[in-house]
Amino acid sequence: MKNLRLKSARAALDMSQQNLADRVGVSRQTINAIEKGDYNPTIRLCISICRVLGKTLDELFWE
Repeated sequence: MKNLRLKSARAALDMSQQNLADRVGVSRQTINAIEKGDYNPTIRLCISICRVLGKTLDELFWE
């Protein structure tokens, strides 16, 4: 399932996939795969992404 909430939160901050990847220590391809729903990130990566984007786990990753 695509993660449109992640993509939307990133776009709202005018942040590219590469910018987000650099801030959380992964490749741009990893961020792309998460947004496309092709990769299930670890809880540690989810938390890192949430911190950078100023969102909660509920807002970005859980329904």
